[in-house]
Amino acid sequence: MRGGDRGSVTVEAALGIGALTFVSSLLLAGVGVAADQLRCTDAAREAARLLARGEPARAEQAVREIAPRGARLDVVREGDAITAGVEAEPVAGLLPGIRLSSRAFAIAEPGSGRER
Repeated sequence: MRGGDRGSVTVEAALGIGALTFVSSLLLAGVGVAADQLRCTDAAREAARLLARGEPARAEQAVREIAPRGARLDVVREGDAITAGVEAEPVAGLLPGIRLSSRAFAIAEPGSGRER
């Protein structure tokens, strides 16, 4: 080994470990985003179903329990058509600038007392 090459293996290993850590973090964040998107979709679907049955309080509760923390429920009613939207920040807000959203559609059930 030449005298000028001493320590280069250490530097290369440090750079490799740093790059591997960065890529692993990105992969984990991607998995977290995908999981939170599924949770938003499930929450929107459940909220739309409960709203169609005339249970808005339970719809809000379902979103709090199913969707990621801090998720917001938006409800749009047009006649007996109901659209429930859920928006949230993925991975507990660790990825700034990214918002997840999902929408679900339902028709108010007859006799639910909430048709407009």
